[in-house]
Amino acid sequence: MLDIKFVRENPEIVKQNIRNKFQDKKLPLVDEVLELDKRNREIKQEVEALRAERNKLSKEIGGLMKQGKKEEAEEVKRQVAASADRINELSAEEAEVEEKLKTNMMVIPNIIDPSVPIGKDDSENVEIERFGEPVVPDFEIPYHTEIMESFNGIDLDSARKVAGNGFYYLMGDIARLHSAVIAYAYPDFCTVLDDSCDICFTVRDIQIFFQRDLIHCLTSLTAHPNFLFDDFHKKLLSHHLKSMYAKGVPLITLYGSNVTS
Repeated sequence: MLDIKFVRENPEIVKQNIRNKFQDKKLPLVDEVLELDKRNREIKQEVEALRAERNKLSKEIGGLMKQGKKEEAEEVKRQVAASADRINELSAEEAEVEEKLKTNMMVIPNIIDPSVPIGKDDSENVEIERFGEPVVPDFEIPYHTEIMESFNGIDLDSARKVAGNGFYYLMGDIARLHSAVIAYAYPDFCTVLDDSCDICFTVRDIQIFFQRDLIHCLTSLTAHPNFLFDDFHKKLLSHHLKSMYAKGVPLITLYGSNVTS
């Protein structure tokens, strides 16, 4: 999620970034965020001024009572009560504004790295390097999920219930193959990192899990909870994230709505 200060100071950069991602429907959110942010700061300033005034008036009540000016003291009490009511009203509005602000900020995408070419889909990917020549086989190439399904190594339906479309559980031999590939690549992966990087000791234990009730724990990594992989590796390296490992959670989400023997 972007910093509100960055959005406030660079609204056109944020809007152009949205255009570069071909997500123009999100453009109005930038102006809405700016208005909500402005209102939020106005509320905070008014509440702060009201509290200062209330404290000042509260001190005057005691002095007026000592002087026997009960009527004036009662009038000041009414002013204090009115200030308290206004503070409560503003606090309720502040909570509502901050919730809307947070919701919109979570939808506005992160800024694309300047080195990334702009393209509407993978058809506009830029080829960096080519090794050999592509070979077209004389048989139909199955989709990778079809291959995994033939080995009973993937559960799309359960993953769809937990995380929506685009995710899956790896099962059986396919899951074992996945772990074997990671174990095989692990030593070479660590040689490209600094020896002090914590990821070298934890990469094998990282397991990304998706569960609607836990998405809020991960939103600091992303622009929106529907795109939990966005910028994940960058955050992982820069913050030396040690663990997001939870064996129980994937199993609970996989079998949570079912009765098993």
